[in-house]
Amino acid sequence: MPSLFSRILRFALRLVLGLFAAVFALSLLLAALVVLAISLLASLITGRKPKPAMVFGRFQRFSSQRMWPGGSSATGSAARAHDVVDVEVREVRDDKRLPGGQADG
Repeated sequence: MPSLFSRILRFALRLVLGLFAAVFALSLLLAALVVLAISLLASLITGRKPKPAMVFGRFQRFSSQRMWPGGSSATGSAARAHDVVDVEVREVRDDKRLPGGQADG
């Protein structure tokens, strides 16, 4: 049977380690909030969108186009079939680059 002293020592050690973990988690949260505040202030000063908003906006745009893995393939293939455009191919020549401004012939 463990002695009373060893149980008190184990409880104190668990309490100290729990407090260290809580302080570490709170410091990470505080650092994230500071970085977020600096990012928002920088976006207000420069007039640009905040970078996290741009990243999540791109992610939402691409996920709606089913370009990310895990999307349903039935709606993705049906949507892609409508994106095909049939055009007639023609060669575009730049006559200014030829010597004398004339085309080959």
